[in-house]
Amino acid sequence: MKPLREITYTEALNEALREEMKRDERVIVMGEDVGVFQGVYKVTKGLMDEFGPERVRDTPISEDGFVGTAVGAAITGSKPVVEIMYPDFLPCCMNQLVNHAAKLHYMTGGQLSVPMVVRTAIIQGRSSGADHAQVLIPLFMHVPGLHVAVPATPYDAKGLLKTAIRETSPTIFFEAAFLYRLKGPVPEEEYTIPFGKADVKKAGKDVTIVAMSTTVQMTLNAAQELEKQGISVEVIDPRTLVPLDKEALLNSVKKTGRLVTVENSWKACGVGAEIAAMVMEEIFDYLDAPVLRVATPDIPEPMSPPLVKLFVPSEEKIIAAVRNLGL
Repeated sequence: MKPLREITYTEALNEALREEMKRDERVIVMGEDVGVFQGVYKVTKGLMDEFGPERVRDTPISEDGFVGTAVGAAITGSKPVVEIMYPDFLPCCMNQLVNHAAKLHYMTGGQLSVPMVVRTAIIQGRSSGADHAQVLIPLFMHVPGLHVAVPATPYDAKGLLKTAIRETSPTIFFEAAFLYRLKGPVPEEEYTIPFGKADVKKAGKDVTIVAMSTTVQMTLNAAQELEKQGISVEVIDPRTLVPLDKEALLNSVKKTGRLVTVENSWKACGVGAEIAAMVMEEIFDYLDAPVLRVATPDIPEPMSPPLVKLFVPSEEKIIAAVRNLGL
């Protein structure tokens, strides 16, 4: 059997965009520097040359303006893929995303759909400062009508982006700068990954750890270390947070009796808080210990590298959380 080729996370995203633009002429790409410059992380490399400036559009520095344009384009027949350089700029277009993109299908009784994708890149942990390193994932989980995807591998990035583009609902697609150079196996043949289908990155029996985005690889590394200490860890990557694969998460916790969540966003009202509440409400009697959460403290991200190291999740923090469960 021919081994799967390995490509980077960036290349996987680029392939997804190119393939979907070839498949469907309604797919357009918009954003700052996505055309001539080919994207700040080169995810849109070569697309303007291949598809032209009508379908790959460089925009002014006005997130509110070009996201609003994308909403209008989506409801009139196009399928825009919008690039917002960093999540910190998403608040600039919250009106367009929260009051329009997320609501129009519901408010028109299903007469309108908003098939658009908003891609953005988390740059937490790079000493970029408090206003360029925020992870705002939970904000968008809270808004009915928006899908939220958080791919952690090249395989997941390509499959989920292709699905997001084909969806009829708007998707906020969180990538991560630390993952762009990550290599992994990606099939050359066509595939998509359904939304709401978690992936068991590692099977185990003593504790379930739910990790996402940049925390998946550090969780797998922590799990390896814990295995040396005799603790068997199951690592689950939800891949999409809206819709969330509740069944996979609950079945895993039923098996292990313990749960740790790991995320790169703030702890208060975070992804872990939602998952912990769900587990407590639905399968409390299966728990052998309290649910623990590894997340960033509820302060703005510092710029100083030593302080950043203390701020972000780490393998050491994950291992400590598991040990605190009495294992």
